[in-house]
Order: sequence, then C-alpha cells, then structure tokens
Amino acid sequence: MTRERVTIAPVSTDAAAIAVIVDRARRRGFRSFVVDRTSALAPLADEEMIRRDGNHLFRADPDANPVPILPVSDELGLRHAVQGMAAGGILAIEWTSDRVIPLENAIAARGRRFELWVYARGPSEVPAALGALEHGADRVLVEVRAAEDVDRLEGIVDGPLPAGLDWTAIPITELRPVGVGDRVIVDTTSILRPAEGLLVGSVAAFLFHVASEAVGSKFSRPRPFRVNAGAAHSYVLMADGSTRYLAELAAGDAVLVVEPRGAARAVRVGRIKIERRPLDVLVGDDDGQRRTLFLQEAETVRVSTESGRVATTDLDVGAKVLGVRLPAARHLGHAIDETIEER
Repeated sequence: MTRERVTIAPVSTDAAAIAVIVDRARRRGFRSFVVDRTSALAPLADEEMIRRDGNHLFRADPDANPVPILPVSDELGLRHAVQGMAAGGILAIEWTSDRVIPLENAIAARGRRFELWVYARGPSEVPAALGALEHGADRVLVEVRAAEDVDRLEGIVDGPLPAGLDWTAIPITELRPVGVGDRVIVDTTSILRPAEGLLVGSVAAFLFHVASEAVGSKFSRPRPFRVNAGAAHSYVLMADGSTRYLAELAAGDAVLVVEPRGAARAVRVGRIKIERRPLDVLVGDDDGQRRTLFLQEAETVRVSTESGRVATTDLDVGAKVLGVRLPAARHLGHAIDETIEER
C-alpha cells in the first residue's frame, strides 16, 4: 500500500494546527494535501495542494474539472453516485455509515470508467480503502486531526521503494559448517514467487539474495510465504531502504522482497521464528572484500547464483552468488556518510 495514493486532509479550525500537521506529513514523505479553499498554505515544488470548497475539490490545474464529493449512507445512494458519474471523470465519496463492503461494490460497479476517490475518517480506515478487491480506491483522502496521526499513517502505508539496486555476482571462496546458531525464519503475509527473496548479509555493504521456500524438497512441502533468511545477527534490507537485524524484525514490519536484477515490492512480516540450527558460513570475494552470510544447512534454504537458485547443501566453492552493494555506514539502519570498517 503506497503513500503515492494517499492525500492528507487536516481537520481543524485552527490554521496553526493544520500547519503543524502538514509539516509533520512533509517530513514523513507525504506530498499531497487537501485544505480549505481559503487556507494560506501553499504547495512546495513537488507537492499537490487540493482546495476544498463545500462538496467540491479543486485541483491546481485551472483546466481540471472540480471533483464532486458525494456523501453516501446506503446502497441506493451508492448506486446513484456510480451510475451518474461520467466516463473519464473523478468521483470522491464520503462514507457516513458502512465503508468496506460499499467500497468493494463501488469498485466492481464502476469498472475502469472513472477514478474513484474516498475519504477515510482516520489512519485506521486506510488499509481497507487501499486494498479493497485487491486494487482499492485510486486515491484515499485521510482525515488527520493531530500530528501523531501522521506517524500512525506512516506505519500503515509504504514509502518509495529503494531504486537502482547495484546487483553483482561474487565468487564463493569458502563454505564450511560453523556449528549450531540462532537462525531466523521470516514468514510473510504474502505468497512469494520462487525467484523472490530477501537481501541478507553480515555487513550492510553487501547483501546476498536468499530465495523463498516457494519450492519445497522431496520431504517437505513448499512454504511460499517463507524465507529462511539467516543467522540472528544478519542485516536484512527493509522496504524503505534501511537495514534491520533479522532478530529485531517484528510482525507488521515491511521488508523488501526482490527478484535478482528484477522487480521489487514491499511485503509485511507475519511472524519470525528463531530456532537453534546447524549453520554454514558462505564467504564471498567482493573485489577483495570478504563478505559473509550465515545460513541454515538444509535442502530448502537456497541462495541465488548466476546459474539459478541453489540449496546450501549443494553449494560449492567457485559458484557465483548474487547480491547487492549498499552504502556501508549505517546509523539505526539508515545510510550515513561515515568512515566504517566491518569484517
């Protein structure tokens, strides 16, 4: 659920309070706002500032038609709103009672004839509005009554995904058992494809691609929601581009799921499982830098190589494993400009 489809609608009669909400939202990466038509607030260069006057929304483009806002309280009102909307236009709906099933009905009934915007009466209503019938409303205008609501909203929606990942393949120079350790399984709330996985490693400067368990083994069923990601100390790349220790992940966190040199998406953690298991250390040579990854020794634990996904039980020295290079210096998981050495 991406914040590009979210518009912040401050609710207050106090201009100063509205300004505080907008400032907090800007610092949290939101760039679209709805304010009263008389408000003195002005958009920044990369922002959209929509003005509301009664039951109409006015966009900055003077040639754009006003967007009607229709309060809907029952099925008859919803039917009239959807059927009466011209193709190619935009309809904004304010729910006055039920909201989830009516939105699903509206999405199904309108097809792709027009854009559908909906008001959410607070952050808690946003997930259903963005995800109804998988696609959700085209835009959700979220009523925000306090700056703290912006923080809650940030925890619900995903920001821009990391762009331009620097993929490379490095040769394995060493592979050996290192005894029993705590390994972390990441169970997500999504079904992962076989090629998808997490980016994991002992240092932030290089993260290896560990594939999902969408393919099982002769003695185990596929678990396509799972990545057996590695030892507890390892970094994992989050959906916002920061890193987190695997052992610190919690239900609801957004991790970055990627295909090697391919598509990426944000996926939520459903749970993690930390158990004592035999571990192997995989050592790679990254242009003279030693990169390590600690993984459970098992047929269902696979890393991505130039020749495909290979189980830890089948890996050999010399194989070229795939991963990404990232800025090495981190503070609380966020990249910083600092001299650092990790081994």
